Amino acid sequence: MIRYPKQDWDPQSEAVQCNQRAAYDQMREYCPVAFSDFFQWSVFRHADVCRILLDPQTFSSRVSQHVSVPNGMDPPQHTFYRKLIDPYFNADRMATFRWQCQAIADELVNRLSGRCKIDLMAELARPFASRVQCAFMGWPLELQPALLHWVKNNNSAVLAGNRRALSALAAEFEYIVGSQLNIRFHVKTGSDTDVTSRLLQEQINGRLLNYQEIVSILRNWTAGEVGTIAASVGILAHFLAGHPDIQQQLREKPELLWQANDEILRMHNPLVDSRRFNTRTVELGGRKIPAGQRVTINWIAANRDPEAFHDPDKFSLERATSNNLLYGTGIHQCPGKPLARMELVVIMQSLLQQITQLRLINGQPAVFARYPASGFFSLPLKLN
Repeated sequence: MIRYPKQDWDPQSEAVQCNQRAAYDQMREYCPVAFSDFFQWSVFRHADVCRILLDPQTFSSRVSQHVSVPNGMDPPQHTFYRKLIDPYFNADRMATFRWQCQAIADELVNRLSGRCKIDLMAELARPFASRVQCAFMGWPLELQPALLHWVKNNNSAVLAGNRRALSALAAEFEYIVGSQLNIRFHVKTGSDTDVTSRLLQEQINGRLLNYQEIVSILRNWTAGEVGTIAASVGILAHFLAGHPDIQQQLREKPELLWQANDEILRMHNPLVDSRRFNTRTVELGGRKIPAGQRVTINWIAANRDPEAFHDPDKFSLERATSNNLLYGTGIHQCPGKPLARMELVVIMQSLLQQITQLRLINGQPAVFARYPASGFFSLPLKLN
């Protein structure tokens, strides 16, 4: 029987949840490899995180007994599925989808015209993320409220560690997506731009993807898209509202947006963490971790590590981008990186072009999101 150490911290505590970014920064400097009952081993330093990401043999991604394509797979299995998935995000498909994404962004931002104050998360970030997801997958807009409701409830269940609720939510998601799959199973619908229809035709090792594999892919894409894109829009808008000089620079030079977005999101990562488990006993940050333990990568702290980024709170377009872990690194680097980058450039360019100035509101601070979400739950902004 493994003897677990005493807790170094309580990640579910109010002290952590009221400002995750500050709490994770503190842990990186005070206890860079920390144990908790909730996460087991959390890793906060950039160098340690990179070591984990670049050694999939020692730090396996097979952290769950449930199918997770391709996030929860190791080579060689991961290689086959990743080869199948990557073309969905190639340059040609992103160029085709960009116009649809642009239309959604322009419509949503145009609704804000003439408004003095808004909650950007409720009125732009979440609607944009969910509508773009429906458009990309070829799903009807009627699914948008159900997806947002599912993401919200799933986040609450993860923070509470409520396994029964998580199991019920997995079944709920399967029901939501299953309706779309059943339509396509029984009625030849969709077109070449309908991602869901194309997945039903995909083969792996000479056979069609099975139902659970397709649901897993769609669940991973949905959780990643709706949650992290919404968080990213909020983080970007909050930063620019507090830095009018940078806001104006990007308004005048939109070609800098993708690089600026990556740098802002380095400072406040829209994804909190990812899990691995170690296949052998390892030493990280001076801590000996027995084989078979859960190891949790903390993206927020790693991307703000002063050892990797000089003056990490300073916005700089001169930084080398190679250290930025916004989209991960190694074999599990986010396959949706081209899609996410394109969407964020589109929505921020539309926002900056149609709104003369974004400003924070004195006395109405943003409310931070709670784990597993990042960014902001609400973000009051003044528009001019």
